[in-house]
Amino acid sequence: QVQLTESGGGLVQTGGSLRLSCVASGLAFDARNMAWFRQTPGKEREFVAAVIWNDTMTDYSDSVKGRFTISRDNAKNTVWLQMNSLSPEDTAVYFCAASKWRYTGTIREDYGYWGQGTQVTVSS
Repeated sequence: QVQLTESGGGLVQTGGSLRLSCVASGLAFDARNMAWFRQTPGKEREFVAAVIWNDTMTDYSDSVKGRFTISRDNAKNTVWLQMNSLSPEDTAVYFCAASKWRYTGTIREDYGYWGQGTQVTVSS
């Protein structure tokens, strides 16, 4: 059974930082691309960042590029999202995701496993 467990969300002031963590189990973590998505009420889930299975490539949405950093440790089955210079527009539920397929080079799509989400709220 695949489980993705996020943690690290919370309330932070504008300009602050948070670090989200996601621990995976039940799948070959080192063969899966990992990503973070976010969603606000009434909107579709939005791609935030992704890292390829072998940690040689990352991708970011334009809205977070330069402020957020995704990283992974395959030995710990963990992926992180370091979020700096947060603004109220970053307020959302953040979801960790693992790719459906192993060893794929497409890192913005084809995610088939999802965590429950962690709330990030940025106050103005």
